[in-house]
Amino acid sequence: MRLLLAEDDPLLGDGLKTALQAEGYTVDWFKDGGQSLHAALNEVFDIIILDLGLPSLDGLDVLKGLRNRRCDTPVLILTARGAVDDRIRGLDLGADDYLAKPFDLDELAARLRSLVRRSQGRSTPLLEYAGIVLDPAAQKIRQDGVEVELTLKEFIILRYLLESQGKVVSRSRLEETMYGWDAEIGSNALEVHIHNLRKKLGQQLIRTVRGLGYRIG
Repeated sequence: MRLLLAEDDPLLGDGLKTALQAEGYTVDWFKDGGQSLHAALNEVFDIIILDLGLPSLDGLDVLKGLRNRRCDTPVLILTARGAVDDRIRGLDLGADDYLAKPFDLDELAARLRSLVRRSQGRSTPLLEYAGIVLDPAAQKIRQDGVEVELTLKEFIILRYLLESQGKVVSRSRLEETMYGWDAEIGSNALEVHIHNLRKKLGQQLIRTVRGLGYRIG
């Protein structure tokens, strides 16, 4: 799950990036409104956290630019607690949710999971397929009732494939989901993770679609 974080406060941004990575998100962090808008329009993200007080381009202008260009990525805006007008304007400009500062990290994580579910048209929080149950909130996997230990990268891949159940996901999209824009990616890193998932969950679970990518279901 790839997330764009637009936040100019270095302490808050660093803390959010660390916490969200622990939740299984791949985080690309930008401290500037113009850079955030450019990245969101030229890369594929699953969700955006948008602070309103950004340099070079205000967060509301970033949001307006996204929606004017038909970018429908879910956006959660961060606002000052008393800034009711900003919250109203942000929602009217196309934001999907907001959170007032200071906020609880667990609430932020829950709101992000809710936004992802809604964007995928799901009502249930669990992802299920052929005896496998993935709980995004607890970051746990069970197969036929037995818990299976996965690495964080394996969890990220499996979650994305289950969220895209029945669809082919390209190699490049899975790599973008696992690694940020500035990360070095080994040539066979994805194949190693897929191999390990098959060893743990069964060879038939993840199908290779030659020349296109991978799919579940």
